[in-house]
Amino acid sequence: MIQNNCSKEGPTSPPRPRPPAPNHQGFESLDICNYEKSFLYKHGQPPSYQHCAAFGDPHIRTFHDDFHTCRVEGSWPLLDNDYLFVQATSSPVAKGSNATVTSKLTIIFKNMKECIDQKVYQAEIDNLPAAFEDGSVNGGERPGGSSLAIRERSPGRHVEIHAEYIGTTIAVRQAGRQLSFSIRAAEEVARAFTEEQDLQLCVGGCPRSQRISRSECCRGRETAETARALCKEMLPVEDVYFQSCVFDVVTSGDANFTMAAHGALEDARVFLPNAEKLHIFQAGAGCPSPKLLLGGFGAPSAQLLPNPSKRRARH
Repeated sequence: MIQNNCSKEGPTSPPRPRPPAPNHQGFESLDICNYEKSFLYKHGQPPSYQHCAAFGDPHIRTFHDDFHTCRVEGSWPLLDNDYLFVQATSSPVAKGSNATVTSKLTIIFKNMKECIDQKVYQAEIDNLPAAFEDGSVNGGERPGGSSLAIRERSPGRHVEIHAEYIGTTIAVRQAGRQLSFSIRAAEEVARAFTEEQDLQLCVGGCPRSQRISRSECCRGRETAETARALCKEMLPVEDVYFQSCVFDVVTSGDANFTMAAHGALEDARVFLPNAEKLHIFQAGAGCPSPKLLLGGFGAPSAQLLPNPSKRRARH
């Protein structure tokens, strides 16, 4: 009622649409529902973007390119800002395992008076709809309703949600028995939150108490070698996506988890504003190579490298 300025005494007529804002450069009021165009008009340059992903057992790549493997059982917020709320619900990947997988995703696009009604998207294992909960595929009847739209990339396996009014694109995938989430968000949108909204896995990663070290997986050398061979087929570069793939296959025993890391990498390839940050090489991100399995584990250290050749040169 507050959002729509409703009267407490009874029903009222719907508010009249705002007239176009006059100006000398042809910038129409409807362009307020096109974030890129509006930002360019106001600032004279395109907006900056950030990328976050959650996939596998689950692994979190934050907006700041930090990378964590988390247990986070139950429901945890990936995002909680003025425009979006995204919650992931996780359960153990196998009985007795510390690793979990995302089994449910809830995405709320908050009401934006000029552009969209509030819309809720919900996905669960084996139920990846190409529509919002109310059955619609866009932002509603408002003039800018088309600035929010769902596109089905692969039935039951890959859905994209384009929120043009906030410069954001979200990909939801299912691979094996897990869901994954990727987002490309305008930096201004990603930062639009208060101190009370401080728990966001996409912003701060998972809390230290919820992080899993690689010493908690890869109990057997032969199993790890088999997983590495499977992952190498899909992920030739031995970055954190490859390491995560090995971790997931060893932990779950399910070779389908190779597709989770591969899908996350493909989303990052499209969503990342800086292609040089596609591959992250991080000690401790996943299962070590067979050579390290019989030795000790070094302290984690991360570095962003533009390509594998530079990595080889540093080692």
